[in-house]
Amino acid sequence: MLKKIDLYIIKRYIGTFAVMILLFIPIGIMVDVAEKIDKFKEKEVPLEAIIDYYFDFMWYFGNLLYPVFLFLAIIWFTSKLANNSEIIAILSSGVSFYRYLRPFLIAASIIALSAFLAGMYIVPEASKGFKEFSHKYISRKKNDRTTSNLYKQINDNEFIYVSSYDPNRKRGNNFTLEHFEGEQMKFKIFAQTIRWVESDTTFRLINYRKRTFTENDEIYVQENRKDTLFGFEIQDLAPLNYLAETLSLGDLNEFIAEEERSGSALIDVHLLVRHKRYSIPLSVFVLTIIGVAVSSFKRRGGMGVNLAFGIITGFTFIFFDKIFGVLVDKTDMSPAVGAWLPLGVFGLLAIVLLANAKR
Repeated sequence: MLKKIDLYIIKRYIGTFAVMILLFIPIGIMVDVAEKIDKFKEKEVPLEAIIDYYFDFMWYFGNLLYPVFLFLAIIWFTSKLANNSEIIAILSSGVSFYRYLRPFLIAASIIALSAFLAGMYIVPEASKGFKEFSHKYISRKKNDRTTSNLYKQINDNEFIYVSSYDPNRKRGNNFTLEHFEGEQMKFKIFAQTIRWVESDTTFRLINYRKRTFTENDEIYVQENRKDTLFGFEIQDLAPLNYLAETLSLGDLNEFIAEEERSGSALIDVHLLVRHKRYSIPLSVFVLTIIGVAVSSFKRRGGMGVNLAFGIITGFTFIFFDKIFGVLVDKTDMSPAVGAWLPLGVFGLLAIVLLANAKR
């Protein structure tokens, strides 16, 4: 049964966190507007598109930095409790430090569940709008796709390859399709270029060649141009690197299963995204314990020292999270390690600080 002091702490925790979100997101929007306003004017971006973009920006920005907001909220209101001697009064009444920590963890559970549901279903859609707007009006980053030496299995029997792909023209060079039945190749298609023709909804192959293998013979066909259909879409040649970030939980699981089956080179990046959907919400508990352990007692320098520690620790957590994400992308590091190791490191820090605070 929750007591008045539990409800008091829970309300203060969640309320302060909400204030931090409502305070910093408008600041983030204003900074972003100041940075991009010239682009908006140059590209004559419609007002409706800008409004939609900043609605998506709120979710994207909030999801990216909410560990910092959370940590600042804990530091802020817990330091105020300590400065008002409220915590000393609670602990002096015979309440153990672990019992004092309980309402913080209850509030953390509410925030973690909200973050989990938002991260699974709301933030992906917002990320999609944010990324598409940025790609269309702000900048088209070269690292949005892998566009050279692309190899993919499109079904149980067929493999495709292009040496390079131009997403703007929807065209690939040096296209190859190999069809196997068991371990035996039945036919192989070559083309100098493959291009998606939107008006005809067909693939157009230039300098088309096909070799069909039978038990006793080989059939060779060549055409200057051939329009045909395949069991894949042109964007499958080079899907967006961030596509996994824009998918809800069910779609993400299906997408990863398909990418694993096709032998995608980006599978570790996609697996990392899925692991983070679980690890980041759980970081709420670790950061809560660290924040409470650090700020529950008066310190020389007052609240300013605690807030400085909170800002440094929050951004350090995000920094480690991003660094390990890059290592997963660029090295052979396991996606599970990349997602959970920062949480493990800060978890050990939380245990040490909690043991010290208890004393």
